[in-house]
Order: sequence, then C-alpha cells, then structure tokens
Amino acid sequence: MRIAIASDHAALSLKASLLEWLVEQGHEVADLGPYDGDSVDYPDFGYKLAAVVAEGTAERGIALCGSGIGISISVNRNPAVRCALVSEPLSASLAREHNDANCIAMGARLTGVDMAKACVTAFLETEFAGGRHQRRVDKLSNPTFS
Repeated sequence: MRIAIASDHAALSLKASLLEWLVEQGHEVADLGPYDGDSVDYPDFGYKLAAVVAEGTAERGIALCGSGIGISISVNRNPAVRCALVSEPLSASLAREHNDANCIAMGARLTGVDMAKACVTAFLETEFAGGRHQRRVDKLSNPTFS
C-alpha cells in the first residue's frame, strides 16, 4: 500500500519508528517531513499530508504530533480527507469501518511505539463497511451549514 507519513518535531522519533516498520511490512512509504528536530508548525505538515492523500498519490496517511490533536485538525481542513485521532486499535478500526477514514493521527507524547503499530495495523487492515455509513461519509465531503 502507498502510505504518506508526516509529523511535527515532537513526533519525529515515532515517525521514524513507524516509517521503518511500515517499509519492513512491504509498504511504499513517503516521508513528508520534517527531517530534523528543529521546531516546526504542525499545520504545514498536516496540509502537505492531506494534499498527497487527496490527490491519490498516497492511499492512506499517518499524521503525528505531540498530542495528535493539532495535526488532525489541520489534515481535516481538506474536504477530501477524513482523519481520525486514534489512541488504540478499536478506534482505528472503527474509523475505517464506519467513517472511511483515509488518515489517522496519533500523539507521540500519548501513544507508545507498540500501541501506534497496533493502531496502524488496524487502520490498514480494516475495510470500509459502506452501506448505511456511505451517506454519512458523503456528507463529510459535502458539508451544508444550515
């Protein structure tokens, strides 16, 4: 699977661990940065990740920052992307099954490497259920504010 991964400076170590593990699992992974420990702004990397997933260059995306909150908000600014903040495998699985999430976000200060791997595994292995969930997902990409 083609996967894009991005983080801020707080999640650099988790990103490196997941990147290496994903490649070992046989995935094609694009590291969208950052590449050193200098302080960066998570929205810049969230927007970059969202663009790559929205255009189809990557099938799925993994967004990481200290808490996962900020980068998930920035990724979700793109209407073609559905990014779920997850902290354990069940939420990652349900994000795929019910919400057709094409990205997940995690917090490096809150989620250890083994739990992050379990979340990614659930995210990548779960299929979208479709059916009654499809109309809800359609509404996420075409919001109305009435």
